[in-house]
Amino acid sequence: MKLVATNAKKMLLPSLALALATSTVLASTGGTEFDAMYTMVVGWTEGTLGKLLAVSAFLIGMGMGIVRQSILAIVLGLGFALALAYAPGIIDAVFTFAV
Repeated sequence: MKLVATNAKKMLLPSLALALATSTVLASTGGTEFDAMYTMVVGWTEGTLGKLLAVSAFLIGMGMGIVRQSILAIVLGLGFALALAYAPGIIDAVFTFAV
């Protein structure tokens, strides 16, 4: 067990140096072959399908909250609905952020 801890400590510094040495992250550039699929999925989440899923999650959460007599299920349903509504915009903003 001590050997594993020693090896992990030896590998920490080179791993950290390698991570810091990378100057750019290319996550938001290139990959144009996936643009059509991305546009389709974002259209689903921001369109009628997304609204249907958000309202369904809220209604299921409300029903479960009434059955369990707890507000937690309603909060979870509302949280899912909010995440579904705002996630595409937040993800887009994170990947298109430029310094």
